[in-house]
Amino acid sequence: MKMKRMVTLAMLTGVSLILFIIELRIPNLLPIPGVKLGLANIVTVYAVFRYRPQETALMVTARILLGAMFSGNLSALIYSACGAFCCLVGMLLLRKILPEKQIWLCSVIGAMFHNFGQICAAVCVMGSLSVAAYLPILLVTGSIAGVLTGLTAQLLLQKLRKSGADIA
Repeated sequence: MKMKRMVTLAMLTGVSLILFIIELRIPNLLPIPGVKLGLANIVTVYAVFRYRPQETALMVTARILLGAMFSGNLSALIYSACGAFCCLVGMLLLRKILPEKQIWLCSVIGAMFHNFGQICAAVCVMGSLSVAAYLPILLVTGSIAGVLTGLTAQLLLQKLRKSGADIA
């Protein structure tokens, strides 16, 4: 990997980590475990469409590990990792069939994959299928958040291209 590309990915990792930390400071909008805005996903969706899969996976891995350490919540690491990697795999597959004009749709479906991954992790950790009752709620709230983060990523990509500052 070229130095400029590596530095750019490191900066994107930093931006996604900053968005993650900011989101930690926002009070929960709903009293339901696992419901979040997913602001760091703006950077992930952008990276899925602008970088190679292994580069994006490396960025997501770094964000998850650093986010768990900075937030002091290492116990949530398994939920974050399962959700993030299910989301990433889903978005990487969708990238092959969706044009960049539909990044927002990729984000919505990625959010659904994320929620599914989190529920799978919760079922494994808790040893009970009863936690799966949260899935419909998480799918609806995740889809709404996915639309917002996806539209933001799509707008970001358009603006960067228009200004000639696309950083891929």
